[in-house]
Amino acid sequence: MSRVALKSPAELALMREAGKLLAQVFHYLDTRIVPGISTMAIDRWAERYIVDELHARPASKGQYDYPFVLNASVNHVVCHGIPSDTQILTSGDIVNVDITLEKNGFIADSSKTYLVGDVTPNAKRLVDKTYEAMWQGIHAVKPGATLGDVGYAIQYHAERHGYSVVREYCGHGIGREMHEEPQVLHYGKRGKGLTLQEGMVFTIEPMINMGKAKIKTKRDGWTVVTSDKKLSAQWEHTVAVTATGGEVLTLRDDEHLPVLSD
Repeated sequence: MSRVALKSPAELALMREAGKLLAQVFHYLDTRIVPGISTMAIDRWAERYIVDELHARPASKGQYDYPFVLNASVNHVVCHGIPSDTQILTSGDIVNVDITLEKNGFIADSSKTYLVGDVTPNAKRLVDKTYEAMWQGIHAVKPGATLGDVGYAIQYHAERHGYSVVREYCGHGIGREMHEEPQVLHYGKRGKGLTLQEGMVFTIEPMINMGKAKIKTKRDGWTVVTSDKKLSAQWEHTVAVTATGGEVLTLRDDEHLPVLSD
């Protein structure tokens, strides 16, 4: 593993600013993601808001030759859903919207799974438990803890509720580059892996499947789906390791710590 770059207080302040702006993008989209709109419309709205209102840069656009601002992953799409004018959201869908934003040279990364119209209780439960699993991982972040502690917390919560954790994709360090060290697995063993230090910044972004963990990539070479075509959900935050724990840099105003339930 390459050396993990620790962020200085000045750098962390800039990352905190980028995170707050990204949280505003989701607030802007909240009332717009409804039945009848296309995933490409979400992409266009996000780009206009980031560029024209926030005077920031959509960091995903152009990364790995990707021409869009975000990923929109619907239902059994695990990640990397490509926005499309022909993909129209309907009542009952779930859609994960994954956005990155760069401001003053630093990048924030976050995603949210939206419930579109009236979804089934099973779909809502998957989305809720995935959100809780992410927070279990965030709660494990503190100096002296390990990445294995973070992965274990996520995996334990997901599996105890009957879900499976996607293992091929993980969180990542972030800062001046979108993808930095370390890799942050969403499964693991307590006490194993890299020891966390104050100044580390990384994403926690579990992808949780209703069925089996097995996935496959579609012929477009980008879109990842569940092999059994059952639903998948994801949430993501950018988290900094502070002296006392983990600070969520992309926290949205409407968020509160979830009440964990059976």
